[in-house]
Amino acid sequence: MAEKRLTGIARKLRRDMTDAERRLWTHLRASQLEGVKFTRQYPIGDFVVDFACRSARLAIELDGGQHADNPADDARTQVIEAHGYRVIRFWNNDVLQNTDGVLIAILEELKIARNRT
Repeated sequence: MAEKRLTGIARKLRRDMTDAERRLWTHLRASQLEGVKFTRQYPIGDFVVDFACRSARLAIELDGGQHADNPADDARTQVIEAHGYRVIRFWNNDVLQNTDGVLIAILEELKIARNRT
């Protein structure tokens, strides 16, 4: 039953993307980043991550100011990682002001994931 609840939440989040999510999605969608497929608002465990690359087991979270020093984020990361995903986080401002730097960091994580397999 939780899966259906998360699917509805994920759909709503896909419709109501933040500016930072929209910006990053323009670079991740349709396998534009080195041919790697990403999904947006993807349920993992009890959470919905902003973006996920299922083949690399990589979850990407974009955080606004409300996430500064938020212990709930650490617990969330632990649950997602328990499902076999590596979690990387970026501030919304970084995505909006340094998109290229964020994309380079994601590429580095993908390279690390390829080396694990």
